Amino acid sequence: GDPNVSTATSVRQQHGHDESMHTCAPPDAVVWPQSVGQVQELAALCYRCRVPMVPFGTGTGLEGGVNAVQGGVCFDLSRMDNITELSLEDFSVAVEPGVTRKALNRHLRGTGLWFPIGTVGARALGSSWGGRQWGCWGC
Repeated sequence: GDPNVSTATSVRQQHGHDESMHTCAPPDAVVWPQSVGQVQELAALCYRCRVPMVPFGTGTGLEGGVNAVQGGVCFDLSRMDNITELSLEDFSVAVEPGVTRKALNRHLRGTGLWFPIGTVGARALGSSWGGRQWGCWGC
């Protein structure tokens, strides 16, 4: 629907660059899927129509990976921000791509675990590393 799709120039430009030195290359449209099923449906549609897909987390990358050099559809995954599984026994967590380090640490508060800063900063964990499972560290 409308709140989950945009072709506005300003939105497309925002999603057409990151923190790299590369020139902005905006996508033709930006979508905000909110579930794995929606991502699958959108990806299948793009594949059938031969439209490039560009994933977007928070735009803090340094390699120009969000630049839509051939146009296409930008998948902004920031609204997929659920923590789907936490195992205190084996120090692992499963997150959706929009989960940030700060949100994960809020979720972990009171467990004796935390996710250290490292090189991630405040950006989304999933967009940095693929978003499946990552270890947590104890106090």
